[in-house]
Amino acid sequence: MASDDLPEPPDLPNPFAGIPFFADMAKAMSVQGPLNWEMAKQFAAIGAVGDSSEETPDPQVRFAFAELATIADMHVRDVTTLSTDPHNTRTELLPTTRALWAHRTLQDFRPLFTDLANALSQRPTTESKQDPMASMLSGLGAMMSPALLGMSIGSMIGAMAQRAFGQYDLPLPRPDTSQLMLIPSSIESFATDWSLNTDDVRMWVLIHELTSHAVLSTTAVDQGVTVLVRQHVAAFRPDANAIFDKLSDLDISDPSAMQNLQSVFADPTVLMGAVRTPEQERIAPLLDAHASAVVSYIDHVVDIITERILGGNKQIAEAARRRRLETGPDAVFVEHLLGLKLSRQQLQSGREFVNGVVQRGGEEALLMLMADAANLPTPNELDAPGLWIARLELQ
Repeated sequence: MASDDLPEPPDLPNPFAGIPFFADMAKAMSVQGPLNWEMAKQFAAIGAVGDSSEETPDPQVRFAFAELATIADMHVRDVTTLSTDPHNTRTELLPTTRALWAHRTLQDFRPLFTDLANALSQRPTTESKQDPMASMLSGLGAMMSPALLGMSIGSMIGAMAQRAFGQYDLPLPRPDTSQLMLIPSSIESFATDWSLNTDDVRMWVLIHELTSHAVLSTTAVDQGVTVLVRQHVAAFRPDANAIFDKLSDLDISDPSAMQNLQSVFADPTVLMGAVRTPEQERIAPLLDAHASAVVSYIDHVVDIITERILGGNKQIAEAARRRRLETGPDAVFVEHLLGLKLSRQQLQSGREFVNGVVQRGGEEALLMLMADAANLPTPNELDAPGLWIARLELQ
């Protein structure tokens, strides 16, 4: 969606109308739309590169990945029975830089961010006109929200670029399935840090990315996970008083008051006034169950193929998944913004579900998981895989 397609921002009171300098700044910010896209791109680029320079991947690296991918691709198709060329497009490996990964990711998930921006631009029509201070704060919040949203989203994507190995750091499909991004510099650094064989790590990443490419491109994930994520994002509602309410709850006599204050300002959803709604509370359990099952199924397939190709060495998977659980500000924002809560507990529940299905019905039963969105487990079924198998047998 192009920036020109974004809806016009509502007419809001300008709290700085009588102060020339601030009035000009407010006027400039008022025409940026509900999301400052240029700011998002700048913060994503800065966050992705950081203080270090980054070179374009050497062509020899592309050849090395291509040779390994032929083997990985064959096994992914065999275990999942899914195509690694979804939607009848031939998938091309694309070794790239962190900066380009961030730019592409920002573009790919723009519809989600647009949904959020539109949700947060819906200002209440019943705001009190008797309280000038309340009116000013509401106008200030509306004016700053697009910039804060752009900075927060850009920073989140930039931080993700620093950690990602490939295209599917988030368990969400990409609109363009003709390319599969890889970040060689991050893969090689990970291999060095953990004293692992570089070719083995490359193979593991290819297995994970090709499996994710096949699984996340299914209709089951699109209709079962992506739809819920978009519903979660669109269900945000703005609250101009959110940050003031948080600040009023702080006890300045508490020795940890400064730390608590920093945590308030570190949460971009508070700064943007993005308030969790009853609709999001209703969506959360089903989204948690679906996402846990999908991610755990991908992990299960990766383990099977890794065993076939690399033998019984589980060190790479253990290190990579431990790294995935390391939480940072970007992970917190992903959870708040997209509703994807991939905590240790959630992933453990997903693993137990997958193992339970295999124990009761074998690998053949597990293949039904990705056949249809209706086949993804409910929260109760995630804890009792026998119920899931019984439901599908009845169907």
